[in-house]
Amino acid sequence: MNRPLARVLSPAVLAVAVCLILVGCGSESGDVVPSSEPPAGTTAAVSNDTAGVTVSGELGSKPTVSIGSQTKDVTTLVAVDLVEGTGATVAADATITAHYVGVGAISGQEFDSSWSRGEPTQFPLSGVIEGWSQGIPGMKIGGRRLLVIPGSMAYGSNPPQGSGIASDEALVFVVDVVSSP
Repeated sequence: MNRPLARVLSPAVLAVAVCLILVGCGSESGDVVPSSEPPAGTTAAVSNDTAGVTVSGELGSKPTVSIGSQTKDVTTLVAVDLVEGTGATVAADATITAHYVGVGAISGQEFDSSWSRGEPTQFPLSGVIEGWSQGIPGMKIGGRRLLVIPGSMAYGSNPPQGSGIASDEALVFVVDVVSSP
């Protein structure tokens, strides 16, 4: 059984070549990122744990938000897609039109809601609190995302006067991105 060395090595060389090609087609980091996490480009630490927050209600209608006992203690941004959109992905420098509701993690009280005003709000992500500018990019238009934002990425020790937001309070938002013109 004397086979030439080239015939014996050919299958092995082919197998190695196929493996190298497949590895080359993978992502740069090799990491698999679940859809519940914002994509690369987010510079803050992000968790996909809901921090004890529960949300009910259909996409496109005002959600009901319940705050858990540990919600007020979040130290990293939580960004979880409750409904993944089917549209384009929102860029970090985008202007979006969105419906949202904001709830204080300490009080459990709603402090703002576009649904209460009857129409979505439009704003550039460059002009919002850090939790939004870090937590919304990567979301797909037509989706709903939960943001649990530590106080340091919200208003810190200077919340808006009369807002009902406590100093350094973590904030919870449920955001439906309607469009990004």
